[in-house]
Amino acid sequence: MNKQCKKTTIGGQALIEGIMMLGPDKSAIAIRKAGGEIDLKVEPLKTLRNRFKIFRIPFLRGIIGMFDSMRLGFSAINYSASFAIDEIEEEPSKFERWLEAKIGSKAVENILLGIAGVFGVVIPIVLFVFLPTLLAGLLDGVIGAGILRNLLEGLLRIIIFLGFMYSVSHMKDMKRVFSYHGAEHKTIFCYEAGEDLTVENVKKFPKEHPRCGTSFLFSVMVISILVFSVVQWSNPWIRMALRLALLPVVIGISFEVNRLIGRFDNPFTKFMRAPGVWFQGFTTFEPDDSMIEIAISALSAVIPEEEGKDKW
Repeated sequence: MNKQCKKTTIGGQALIEGIMMLGPDKSAIAIRKAGGEIDLKVEPLKTLRNRFKIFRIPFLRGIIGMFDSMRLGFSAINYSASFAIDEIEEEPSKFERWLEAKIGSKAVENILLGIAGVFGVVIPIVLFVFLPTLLAGLLDGVIGAGILRNLLEGLLRIIIFLGFMYSVSHMKDMKRVFSYHGAEHKTIFCYEAGEDLTVENVKKFPKEHPRCGTSFLFSVMVISILVFSVVQWSNPWIRMALRLALLPVVIGISFEVNRLIGRFDNPFTKFMRAPGVWFQGFTTFEPDDSMIEIAISALSAVIPEEEGKDKW
């Protein structure tokens, strides 16, 4: 079933036993606690795009939007993780007790979250920028530093990305997270179809959504091949530095392309969306009823009072 009456800008992110939804005015995080009850946290949406009009202009809005998404996403994941940590009754190590005594438990928590955030940024850069560049550099003597090398780097980047996501999707704990991802999509589909947000209604809809952030990431991989083709330096370190400098350009273009093809439904746009929708087979699983309840709770909290304010 793929009935759709409207297209909404409301989107979300799967968390640890929960979901975050972002509306035009509010953000909501719904978490399933150990006892079964739902913890719902609703706050005004504070983003740079909402605060400054300059960050709403085309191209720039995609770059700033990525920054806002990462910031809000890290915060939401940390919030959901706090519930999981509270359920684990484990004695702190001597080193942890020493740190808490010296700088305080809150400071320790902030330091650990900061380290996790750094790794969350560094690891993708190493995997999807540095590694393909270094591997392709091994064939410099054969293919040179021109278009063939750029195409090879792009192909390696996509292969590494697919392999990484395939491996992650088969981890037991991540399967539950990706099931919440499926619940998020199905619930948004139900809302867009104008049906009441009930578990039975939501279950009828697909788990793959054409305007998912996963599809955006896949677009980034493909568009990076075209943008990075302007880099012709053979020195691998210069190439990697230039690729990092061009990442905002790739993100800005990818955002506008995704926004455009998400607005229309015709054979061309469906063809353009198809790879991203296919890729969601790695990042979404069918949710159970309790996961759908979480998605409904989070989505219901961010629906704007003004009709049409969330129009895509």
